[in-house]
Amino acid sequence: MAELSCKAETCTYNKDHYCCKGDIMVGGKHADTTEGTCCESFVPVKGDSYTNTTKHPSATISIDCEAVKCVYNNNYKCVAKKVDILGNGAMNSAGTACGTFKEAK
Repeated sequence: MAELSCKAETCTYNKDHYCCKGDIMVGGKHADTTEGTCCESFVPVKGDSYTNTTKHPSATISIDCEAVKCVYNNNYKCVAKKVDILGNGAMNSAGTACGTFKEAK
């Protein structure tokens, strides 16, 4: 599991830069840059609810990853120790990105 810092504050699962979902999926099967990735688990906040109250925020999380060109992708699992999800002000998953993405050479 990776340490996750989530900057997508407009996601219903975000609480104090931690994720309440339990696991996430990073998309970007053909990505060769950070901008080609996204958090497919992103769900925009609706109404006054800022977090998913069914789970508690966690500093560590399991990350499935479709970004097969990333050095941290091992059989569709992220093996990075620390992961940054970007997306301040995101309205959908396309407004997010994996800031930890590093293209394998």
